[in-house]
Formats: sequence, C-alpha cells, structure tokens
Amino acid sequence: MDAKLSHDLVGIEAVLQRTLEHALDVLDHIDERPAALAPKPVEPQPLPSSGPGFDAALDDFLTRWAPGFSGSAGARYLGFVTGGATPAALAGDWLTSVYDQNPTAGIDSAAPDLERETVARLRELFGLSDAQKGVLVSGATMSNLVGLAIAREWLGEQCPNRVDIAEDGVSMLPPVRVLSGAPHSSIYKALSVLGIGRRAVQKIPTLKDREAVDLNALEAALQQYAGEPVIVVANAGTVNTVDYDDLQAIAALRSRYRFWLHVDAAFGAFAALSPDHAALVRGLDEADSICIDLHKWLNVPYDAAVQFSRRRDLQVRVFQNSSAYLGVPTDNPDFVHLTPENSRRLRALSTWFALAAYGRDGHAEIVRRNIALAHRLGERIAVQPGLALLAPTRLNVVCFTLAEQPDEARINAYVRAVRHLGDAFVSMTVYEGTWGLRAAFCNWRTDEQDVDRVFDSLVRALGALR
Repeated sequence: MDAKLSHDLVGIEAVLQRTLEHALDVLDHIDERPAALAPKPVEPQPLPSSGPGFDAALDDFLTRWAPGFSGSAGARYLGFVTGGATPAALAGDWLTSVYDQNPTAGIDSAAPDLERETVARLRELFGLSDAQKGVLVSGATMSNLVGLAIAREWLGEQCPNRVDIAEDGVSMLPPVRVLSGAPHSSIYKALSVLGIGRRAVQKIPTLKDREAVDLNALEAALQQYAGEPVIVVANAGTVNTVDYDDLQAIAALRSRYRFWLHVDAAFGAFAALSPDHAALVRGLDEADSICIDLHKWLNVPYDAAVQFSRRRDLQVRVFQNSSAYLGVPTDNPDFVHLTPENSRRLRALSTWFALAAYGRDGHAEIVRRNIALAHRLGERIAVQPGLALLAPTRLNVVCFTLAEQPDEARINAYVRAVRHLGDAFVSMTVYEGTWGLRAAFCNWRTDEQDVDRVFDSLVRALGALR
C-alpha cells in the first residue's frame, strides 16, 4: 500500500476529525461568508507524482480553493431556486459516502429497499397515489429526461404498428409535437438528448399577464394534431413567477384527446405542504410522469431529485440493462433498469434522513415560512423607488426589475453590484421581454432578519448604477 495512503488509513480518525472541525467552522461562519462572489483566477497545479497525504491536500484546498466558494448553503443565497442542507440531510450525505453503497441491485445490500421506502415517503409527502412509481435521480433535468423518455416510448406504443422505440429507435416515429405554455430550459435539453429535438416544442399561448397555459389555445392545438404523437408538458411552478397550469383541466382533456401528460413540478410540488396553496397542485397525481427536485425545497445536498411515472413497464423497456450479471427485471425491478445510470450513489439516504428527522410538519414549516418571506420582500420592493415588481409574488419567488432602463447591461451590472456587497445573491432572468431578477426563497435557514438584510443590500446596490 502507498505509504501516504497507509498513513491516512491508520490515522482515519484524525482525518475525519480535521474534516469535521473545518466543516463546523464553515457552518458556524456561513452567515459571514459572502452569499456569492466573483471567482478569482487560481493557478492550476499539476498532478503530484508522489501524493503528500490528506493533511497537505486539505491545506492546499483551504489555501487555493475554499476562499472562492460562495455561501450558497446560507440564508441569503436567493439565486437559481437553490436550497441548503438541513442538519439531518447533511449527516445522511456524509453517511452516504461512509457506507458507499451502489443501489443498483438488491442482491448484496438493503440499500435499494431504503430508496424504495424513501420514494414511498415522498409520494405520501406530495399526496400522490400508489400508481405513481418513483426513482431517485440527479436533479430536475434528469427527472424531466427520464419522464420524457418514457413518454417517447408511449408515443411508439400509440403508432398503428406499435413501434418499440427502445429497440428500433426514434427514427421510427413520425414528427413529435411537444405542447407547453412556458417550458423550462431543461425540457429542451432533454428533447435534444432523446433525439426528439428542441424544435419539437410548440409554445402554446399563456393567459394574459400569466405564465399559465391558455386552456382554449391548448385544446385548439390538440384538435389540430389529433391522431399525431403529442406530449403535453404542464408546469406546476414556473421559475420566473411560480405560476401553475390548471392540472386538473389539462388532465380532463385526455377524455377527448390522446396525449402524454408530463408535469414539471421541480419545486412547485411543495405547494402541497401549504394549506393555503395546496389547491395549486390539485390534479398532479393524474400526470403520466412527474419531475420533482429535492435539492431545492426539501433542502437536501446536491444532487437529488425524484421522478414519478404511472408506466413503469415502459420505463423498464427504455432503461433495461441486459447484462447477465444484473439479472432480468421483475415486478419490482432493480434501479439499474429504471434510469440512465448503472452505478449510482445512494442519494436517497440524505432524503431519507431529512424525512425521518423532520417529517411532514418540519418541511411544511419551511415551505410556509419561505412563502411568507418572499411576500415580505415583494411588498417592500413594490414601494421602493428604483425597483419594480414584474409579476405578483405568488409563492416563493419575487420577480422584479429596475424601474428605469432595465436592459441586459444594466441588469447585469446591478446583479454584480448586489453580489459585490456580499449580503445577498439574486439571479437574472427575462420575463415577457423585460430583463429582470429573481429572488427565490428555498433555504431552511432564511428568516425575517435575512429578508431585511437582503432588501437593504438591494437598495444600496442601486447607488452603484447612478
């Protein structure tokens, strides 16, 4: 054994203790770390021939890389709909690496069954029926990709000669139509990977001053393409304004038109935990496939999402691995037959710990608090000279802009000015042709004092534009 590796193995307690001390120091001072910062150039170093061991490696990391890491785990990082990591979720993530399980198959470990229990608890959390079968994937993009891959297989099933796309390829399909009011960028990426193509998306008009799809326009498109392969991508929480399509009404259209209903509920599904907003996701269970992100509002570490579908048989057909040593799919298929990955970390463990530790009520409190905080910030922005809301604050995202000259250059400069102050981070967007910003509340740490500090920073940053 390499001498340095042997040294670290013998001293594993000291290795983990030093790591723990650094981790606690980071968490203890997360409020002091800049929410975001402009990365400074770091001189790349070549691969060492003879490794120096853990202590020297950690010293190198602390010197060259750690100072450039943002406080994205903290309370005032409001960009990109980013959550944090609750204590139990963080512990679960650490144990994921300690146990280092590969939940590919159930012949050597109970890890796959822990994932199945985790999925069942998530199904209960969101009020879904047992008909929705789930699997953990890396994030919303992969969840959308898996759901749309199953949809692609369903389209082949609808062809007069029942094409098996998994075996014969997407070229056997006629042109595919993907109808959606305000599809997320990950939908386009998934369609590109799946060979359907980005141009398959036909954006359907949305309601006036809304991002929710116009049902009459959607039905007109379905009438136009009657008999053709169609996927409808509905939104349960758009990224700009957290708007919701009428999921029940869209699902009801299937009594007259044939289409696959995929719902992108990456963070909007968590409205189910708020009694005042649960009606927004009524009808979610009727979807054929559902995307829900977990490293957003569930506050588990990256990367984690769940994908639900009613057609596990088609999912197995798409992702089945034919290697003899992995076995054939059963009625309760191993996860190797359900996602693009063969090997995968037990990302379910951090989610299991979060759900086991805080239950439904604990996570519902985070959701309700974040919603209230978003409204608090929205109300202050609405009356602040120099700033203007672009849309009502419906849930946990505040979409706003500069009151004067909100062009790309000026918005970009404003984002950088906010970032430079270090107290907050918000990300850019474009809403109805206007450049603006989004402040997304998902972090379990955020409280009213944080909102006041964020708002003060937004106001101070205006001075940098004058």
